[in-house]
Amino acid sequence: MVNKIIIAITGASGSVYSKLLIEKLLLLRDQWQELSVVMSNNAKEVWKTELADESYQNYPVKYFERQDFSAPFASGSAKYNIMIVAPCSMGTLGRIAGGASDDLVSRAADVILKERRKLILMIRDTPYNLVHIRNMETVTLAGGIICPATPSFYSRPKTVEEVAATVIDRIIDLAGLNISTYRWNE
Repeated sequence: MVNKIIIAITGASGSVYSKLLIEKLLLLRDQWQELSVVMSNNAKEVWKTELADESYQNYPVKYFERQDFSAPFASGSAKYNIMIVAPCSMGTLGRIAGGASDDLVSRAADVILKERRKLILMIRDTPYNLVHIRNMETVTLAGGIICPATPSFYSRPKTVEEVAATVIDRIIDLAGLNISTYRWNE
């Protein structure tokens, strides 16, 4: 199967994750045919605040607005097979769990779930309340994967980017793509 990937970037803190995800996927260009990004206005503001730039505009990917329901991945017929929401706010998680489909992010997630394709939500907010936990359960029961932005330290990361990369590499693994990364006891 040819991979067609959607990245959704919400307004949760963690722009370094989105940045690294896009950059690493661009390095894996031979493993996908399409790479599309939906980024909320809040995500753009958080990116500017956390990374002190607007470099999200410089990546050679297809960008879609949150209300653009004519985007190909708003339908299962476009055969996008991987969706990664990184970072995923609890509001976005709730809309996905509730099947709201009120914007392109929640509609695309609904399509990915109904088509039995791969949905990965990198939730970033903590602590969790019972509503968050139940929404995570709902998405998991529907076939989605909840991957909290919880780094590993086996590889002894030295920088914020190296710490964040431990999460992104895990997400890329979960997406089924091949990546060279630190593996426990290898």
